[in-house]
Amino acid sequence: MLPLPGLGATHSELAREARETRWTKVHGHDVAYRQAGSGPLLVMIHGIAGSSGTWTPVMPLLAEQFTVIAPDLLGHGESAKPRGDYSLGAYASGVRDLLGVLGHERATVVGHSLGGGVAMQFAYQFPHMAERLVLVCSGGLGKEVSPLLRALSLPGTEYVLPAVLAPQIHSVAGSVGRVFGRFGLRADPFLSEVWDAWSRLTDRRAQRAFIHTIRAVIDVAGQRVSARDRLYLAHEVPTLIVWGDHDQVIPVSHAHIAHELIPGSRLEIVENAGHFLPFERPELLDRVLRDFLATTKPANVSPKRWQEVLASHG
Repeated sequence: MLPLPGLGATHSELAREARETRWTKVHGHDVAYRQAGSGPLLVMIHGIAGSSGTWTPVMPLLAEQFTVIAPDLLGHGESAKPRGDYSLGAYASGVRDLLGVLGHERATVVGHSLGGGVAMQFAYQFPHMAERLVLVCSGGLGKEVSPLLRALSLPGTEYVLPAVLAPQIHSVAGSVGRVFGRFGLRADPFLSEVWDAWSRLTDRRAQRAFIHTIRAVIDVAGQRVSARDRLYLAHEVPTLIVWGDHDQVIPVSHAHIAHELIPGSRLEIVENAGHFLPFERPELLDRVLRDFLATTKPANVSPKRWQEVLASHG
C-alpha cells in the first residue's frame, strides 16, 4: 500500500509528486499547478517568465510538513495564455480563484521576484485569506531593477522577441550548452534560470503575455509599481523577507527598506547568493521557512480590524 502524499512519503516520492503537473479550469482557462505534501497550506508564486518549476528544488523539502501548491500564473508555464489582464491585481485574483477551486480558504503566501509583488497584492486584496507573507527577492518594493528588464519593457519589443527567441536559435544554443557540459562546465544558477525562462518564451502567446506582464510593472525608468506606501498593512500579517546579497536583478537594499517599513518583520540576507534562491539555496530556504512558520502564528484579520488599520493611516 502506497503512503498518502506527505504522510510517511520518502523524499524521492515527494520530489516525484512535486514534478507532476496538474490542471484545473478557472474561468474557463486551463491553469497548471504542482502540489505535494500535506499539512498547513503554502502557496508559492513564481516570477516573470518563470513557472511553478521555480519551486521544484524546495517543494519536496517543505512537503514533508506542509501542503505546497505552486501554480503556473496565467501567461506562464503550461497555463493558458489568453489576451487579457496581466496586472498584479489580476494575478492575485487568479491565485484566490485557484485556491477556491481547489477548496482552500487560507494560506501562507510565498512569492519570488514578480511573485512577491503578487503575494503582497494578494494579502492586500484578500487579508482574510493570508496567514503569513514571505517575500523572496521580491519585486514591488522600489524603483531599481535590472537594466535588461527595463529594456524589455520598451516599445517595439514585441516585434524583436519573435526573431531573438526563434526556436531554431534556441536549438543551436542548447547544443552549445550540451558541448560545454561534456567538459564539466555549468552555468551558474542565475544564468541557467534566465536561459530556461527565455526558452519558454519561444511560443508567441507566451511572448505576448510576457510583454503585457512586464509593462504592467516596469518601464524604462524602472519598476512602476511600489507597495511601500502600504507596507504598514503587513504588520497585521507575519512577514518574512529573504534576499541574496549578490542579487543582480533587484538590489538587496529593497530588502532592508521593506524590513524597516514592516513592523515586526523578519529579515534574512543570504550571503554569496543571487536572485534565484529557490535554485541556489533550496535547503537554506527550506530551513528559514520552517523556522519562520514554527515561530509565528497565522494571521486572522477580520474585516473590522482591516477597516480600523486602513482608517488609522487615512
